[in-house]
Amino acid sequence: MIKSFGQNLPELQLHLSSSHCLMEVGDGAELCFPQLLNTSCRKPTLPWSEVVFLHTLLSSISLLIVALNLLVIISVSHFRQLHTPTNILLLSLAVSDFLVGLLLMPGEILRKTSCWFLGDLVCSLCKYLVFITVSVSVGDMVLISADRYVAICDPLHYPTRVTMTRVKLCVCLCWLCSVFYSSLYLKDNLTQPDRYNSCYGECVINIDYVAGAVDLVVTFIVPITVIIVLYMRVFAVAVSQARAMRSHITAVRLQRSVTPKAKKSELKAARTLGVLVFVFLICFCSYYCVSLAGDSASFIPYVIYLPYFNSCLNPVIYALFYPWFKKAITQIVTFKILQPGSSEANIL
Repeated sequence: MIKSFGQNLPELQLHLSSSHCLMEVGDGAELCFPQLLNTSCRKPTLPWSEVVFLHTLLSSISLLIVALNLLVIISVSHFRQLHTPTNILLLSLAVSDFLVGLLLMPGEILRKTSCWFLGDLVCSLCKYLVFITVSVSVGDMVLISADRYVAICDPLHYPTRVTMTRVKLCVCLCWLCSVFYSSLYLKDNLTQPDRYNSCYGECVINIDYVAGAVDLVVTFIVPITVIIVLYMRVFAVAVSQARAMRSHITAVRLQRSVTPKAKKSELKAARTLGVLVFVFLICFCSYYCVSLAGDSASFIPYVIYLPYFNSCLNPVIYALFYPWFKKAITQIVTFKILQPGSSEANIL
């Protein structure tokens, strides 16, 4: 009799588990996978108004990110006049931002407002893409700062030190290093996609303390320090050069290889890219600072969108400060780029 009861114990446990899940469902909590009563996650219980708001907001941001960064990619790629070292760096940044809007934002919408139906592998790949795009964006910002540093602080040697070949090589290395670093950082998540999931229907990422500390130093503290130091030097030299240009100092006029017009152009570019870097710092510093302050449920869900929103702001900054971007948009939306020889158009 005892043996018979022992044999029926698993069935009894399953029945109790099923009854418990059914009670939860009866209380208003639906399961993501009803056929998996004892292993399925419960569907998010967000109010309908909040779901509609999040869908509308995040979908709108996603579409803006894709459309605006696609315009940047087409502009820099198509028009020959825009094939400059600085614009190659902006192109790399636009590609990473474009991936954020095309792939990461839709995944974030699904993750926040409903169950995760795409499987553990796709969940791991989404996490992988998040880390790659963040690393590439940070790397591009460091390269942009270095580009402006050489252009302003050592203008005579800028054409020889910062060439198209070298910039393209740096961009390729930035992407390759980001892929390699993200692979090491998310090794456990990639090899065992379901390792940290407590039930079917969720997509979570779990990073241990040591790995998180290393990532904080590698992708935040060190790059941000380099960017700030370079731009402090850039703006110090830019201010002195602007004063020299206004005062018509003879020493500046004697630098035949760098005319005052060229200096003015470089200073304007430094100011524009300075705004770009400043907005980047605001978005990412806010995210990291709140994340370090604690896992407050009232702050983290909203602050996490700041790095995504930054991908939408970059093209807006170009449109506000770069006349060539406005001209390029006109050429694109009127389909003039489809005409023969349009790549040679004068848009500067």
